[in-house]
Amino acid sequence: MAEPRDPAPPPAAAKAADALLHAERSGQPCPPVRDWFAPGDLAAAYAVQRINTERSLARGRRIVGRKTGATSAAVQRQLGVDQPDFGTLFADMAVPDAGEIPAGRLLQPKVEAEVALVLNADLPHPDCTVVDLLRAVDFALPALEIVDSRIAGWDIGIVDTIADNASSGLFVLGAAPVPLSAIDLRQVRMSLTCNGELRSEGRGSDCLEGPVNAAVWLAATLAAAGAPLRAGDVVLTGALGPMVEAAPGDLFETRISGLGSARVRFGTAPDPDTEEKA
Repeated sequence: MAEPRDPAPPPAAAKAADALLHAERSGQPCPPVRDWFAPGDLAAAYAVQRINTERSLARGRRIVGRKTGATSAAVQRQLGVDQPDFGTLFADMAVPDAGEIPAGRLLQPKVEAEVALVLNADLPHPDCTVVDLLRAVDFALPALEIVDSRIAGWDIGIVDTIADNASSGLFVLGAAPVPLSAIDLRQVRMSLTCNGELRSEGRGSDCLEGPVNAAVWLAATLAAAGAPLRAGDVVLTGALGPMVEAAPGDLFETRISGLGSARVRFGTAPDPDTEEKA
């Protein structure tokens, strides 16, 4: 997948990208980056995101799709933002269904449940319609997105989260594809449990009035930016309910009516005493 056409980034963009990359590599979150830019400067925020995306590609990472963020009113309230955004999914962000995330892999993980769409055709038009999107979708899957922030304490606004690849972390997809002809995604109901306890719930209409709407917005936005969605791409359409903080040892599972389930466990750090005895 090509990256969006990039006008000359503002001078602060490289510094912000450096700070976010250092936070990821060092495991030490950085202060918010929004103060380096004009309030609400989304173009600058996406310029920061592109810099680190290009660095990832140069290191050999492979793009497998895109995600929409902040599509749920509940998540917008949690993050203090008022509009959706998008980020990039890489192959090394995928975790198998029922897999385990190693302790320390992420800085400040939270979990949200959503619908994933997998495409079988390109979506090259900036005026993408619902019909275009429906024709291009091969199937839907239940998904868990493990969001993360390189910003200390999740002290973020819209500029921070966009710059930070839409607060992306990892993602888990269910394994039983469902064609859109078999389901109305607006009506699906989602439950998200942590260690068997219900922690979040919602329905399809809580995501921009339906996951298809979120995907249309994403397709049109990316096409206008010169980096359209392509056949084979995974599209995470956005949370159906509030995010839930994750801790070592937690087991998360989502069940989405008509789509099935997906789950993931967070690993625990080794016991230093046990390691010494070994």
